[in-house]
Amino acid sequence: MINLIKTLGFFTKGHERTLLAKKNIFFSLLLKGGGVLLSFIIIPLTINYVNPTQYGIWLTLSSIIAWVSFFDIGLGNGLKNKLAESNALGDIEKSKMYVSTTYAIILLISLGIFLIFLCINPFLNWNTILNVAGSQSGNLNNLSLIVLGIFCIQFVIQLINVVLMASHATAKIGLITFISQLISLVFIYILTKTTSGSLLLLVLALAVIPLIVSLISSIYLFRTKYKSIAPGFYSVNLKQAKGLLKLGGIFFIIQIGQLVLHQTNNIIIAQLFGPREVTVFNLASKLFSVVLILFSIILSPFWSAFTDAYAKGDISWIKATYNKVQKFLFLVTIFVIALFILSPFIFKAWLGNLIQIPSLLSLITGICIILSCWHLLCCFLLNGLSKITLQLYLYLVCFVVNIPLAVFLGKTIGISGVVLAN
Repeated sequence: MINLIKTLGFFTKGHERTLLAKKNIFFSLLLKGGGVLLSFIIIPLTINYVNPTQYGIWLTLSSIIAWVSFFDIGLGNGLKNKLAESNALGDIEKSKMYVSTTYAIILLISLGIFLIFLCINPFLNWNTILNVAGSQSGNLNNLSLIVLGIFCIQFVIQLINVVLMASHATAKIGLITFISQLISLVFIYILTKTTSGSLLLLVLALAVIPLIVSLISSIYLFRTKYKSIAPGFYSVNLKQAKGLLKLGGIFFIIQIGQLVLHQTNNIIIAQLFGPREVTVFNLASKLFSVVLILFSIILSPFWSAFTDAYAKGDISWIKATYNKVQKFLFLVTIFVIALFILSPFIFKAWLGNLIQIPSLLSLITGICIILSCWHLLCCFLLNGLSKITLQLYLYLVCFVVNIPLAVFLGKTIGISGVVLAN
C-alpha cells in the first residue's frame, strides 16, 4: 500500500513542508487508528473489571487532576511556537535554551502543585466532590494523591510531545500513545483474569504505564535525534526566555477558558446526576470524538508548519494549505451524520446492555464535534501565527458563561444540556 501511494506521488509531489506534513498525517492515521481501536476495546473491559459507577469515579477524578496540565502557564504552546520558529531559522542554541527553560519551569510548577495538594488533600471530602457513596469509593483521598503524583510527573515528561510537534514529527507522538495503550490493554486483561475489581489497580494500568512509556521515549529521543536540543541545566535562561513566557501567558489564559469549556463537564454531571451518568456522557463522547481525533491528526502537523512558513515569509503556502484543509470540513459533517444514524447499532454492538446512551445526547454531541472541528482548524492557523488575542477575549466570555449555562441546561433537559452548553 505504501509503495502504491509512493507511485501515485503522494509522498513525492508538492512543497517540502507539505510532503513532511503528508508523511506525518499518513503514519499518524495508522497509529492513531490502532490506538482508537485499542481504546474501544479497553472501555468495556474496564467497566466489566470494576463497574459503571467506579469507572465514572475514575473519569471524574482524572479529569479534575488533569487540570494540572493547564497550569503550565501556557508554556507548552509557547514552546511549540518558539521552538518551531528557532528551528526554522536554524538557531540550535536558542532552541536548546527554550527547551531547557521550559522543562525547568514546568518541573518547579509540578513540584509546587504536588506539595500544595499534599497539604490540603487531608481536608478535602472527595466523596462529596464526586457525589459518591463511601461504600462505592474506597479511600479516595489516598487514590487522589496517587493520581495527582502520577499526573505531576507526566506534566513534565509529556513535554517531549511538544518538542516532537515543533520538530514536525507528530507521527512519533502517535507511536508513543499506541505503545502505551497496547501495554495498558494487556495489563488490564491480566487484571481481569487474576484479580477482583480494584480502582487502584485500574489507575496504575491507565496512568502509570503511559508515564513509563513517555519517560523511556524521552530519554531515547534526547540521546539520539534530538540530542542537540536536549534539556540541560546550563541552558536554562529565564531572562532570554521573556518572549516564551509572554506568549505562554496568553496561551495560559486561553487554556483556562478551554478548561472551563471542556473539562468541567464530568464534575457538573457528577454533581447533578451522579458518577454513573459521567460514564454515559463519556461513552457518547468517545464514539463521536473519533471524528475529532482523525481531523486533529490531519491538522496536527500544520500548527508548526504554519509557524515555519510564517517565520520564512511564505504566506502563499499558508493560504493554499488552509484552503485545502478547509475542504475536509464537508467530509467531517457527512461522516458525523452517518455516525449518528448508526450510533444505536454501534453502541449495542460495543457495549451490549452495560449502558444505554440517549439519542438526544448522541445528536448534541455530534453537532458539538462538527463545530469543534471547524473551531480547531481556525485555531491551528491562528495559534501557528501567534495571532491569539481574539481567542483570549472569546475564551474569557466562555469562562464566565459556560458553567452557569451548563448547570441550568443540565437541570432543564438532563446530561444532554451540559453538552449543549458547550
